[in-house]
Amino acid sequence: MAGLNKIMVIGNVGRDAEMRYAPSGSAVTTFSVATNRTYTRDGEKKEETEWFTVEAWNRLAELTNQFVVKGRKVYVEGRFHLDTWTGNDGQQRSRAKIVATDFQLLDQPGGAMREEVGVTAQDGSVEPEDLPF
Repeated sequence: MAGLNKIMVIGNVGRDAEMRYAPSGSAVTTFSVATNRTYTRDGEKKEETEWFTVEAWNRLAELTNQFVVKGRKVYVEGRFHLDTWTGNDGQQRSRAKIVATDFQLLDQPGGAMREEVGVTAQDGSVEPEDLPF
């Protein structure tokens, strides 16, 4: 039986997208998304913010780099990935991220980035050898 690793997030971009290139030449773009949750505890209204690091590859990376800026409302779909490494001090470190397969701008007329440009990671724009695992 196959497993399932899928995460969907709607939130506001916390920092502008930053694009770089992997040693293979593939474009990689990283940005952050904040989600807010409001709840009541002991009669007092509280708000909680969760931050997600998002990484997009190849054509999706180029598009997110072009359109994703701080403050935009976005929908991001992808898989959860946990990077682990040993720091210079010998301590184990880890960082969770979403490896994006699709995204949509939600605060723009028409709203759907994929409809405007017609690209998601499922259309073959992400090659298996380009993935960092």
